[in-house]
Amino acid sequence: MRRRALAAFAAGLTAAALTSCGTGGGSDVLTVYAAASLRAPFTEIAERFEEANPGVSVEFSFAGSSDLETQLEQGAPADVFASADTRTMDAAVAAGLVAGEPIPFATNMLTIVTEPGNPKNVTSFDDLTGDGLSVVVCAPQVPCGAATERLEETGGVELAPVSEESSVTDVLGKVTSGQADAGLVYVTDARGAGEKVTVVPVPEAAEIVNIYPVAPLSNSRNPGRADAFVRFVTGTGGRAVLADAGFGAP
Repeated sequence: MRRRALAAFAAGLTAAALTSCGTGGGSDVLTVYAAASLRAPFTEIAERFEEANPGVSVEFSFAGSSDLETQLEQGAPADVFASADTRTMDAAVAAGLVAGEPIPFATNMLTIVTEPGNPKNVTSFDDLTGDGLSVVVCAPQVPCGAATERLEETGGVELAPVSEESSVTDVLGKVTSGQADAGLVYVTDARGAGEKVTVVPVPEAAEIVNIYPVAPLSNSRNPGRADAFVRFVTGTGGRAVLADAGFGAP
């Protein structure tokens, strides 16, 4: 099951940027493919981009990074790609999809979320192997799933999840809807869920940090604007939004 959400936000560039891109105004569309865990901060970044630079619409597609990379390899038109790990971005680079060098812009790591109040009394990563506990994780091919596998190796723990999801937001959804007792998600997703979950820290996860890279794409219809968006994400304003959402610095 792949969950793909599409949201459009008005955005644009400064007059100087428009001049450097060789356009004289009007409305343009910039398509950004971004990891599901980036939904909240990238939404705000787009809004700030709009306020500063009227004239260009930014269309976001949020999903698991590996799903997005596969869509790009199959020819999906997009201008910018932001993934939740370097492995997926490396695959995009190897496929000739990326223009220039990807730029790391954020970090994230895993934590445990349970139903509010933690009724099953999960206190550690080891507890996720307990009898009668339904646990959900990300599928191995997506960044949060790859991080889960590394966490299992580091902790010497083998999980038996009841399902493996294609994005971290799907894992979170299974817990918040009561379909699972616990799940492994990014600390940013746990923070965004607020009182819908109880968070159980995983100290071992500090050794397994996902680095998020972003890059313009080689088939971009608006390469100048794609570069401008990447600069915005990796600049002071973008990083402030990401920090507020709980992401670490690269």
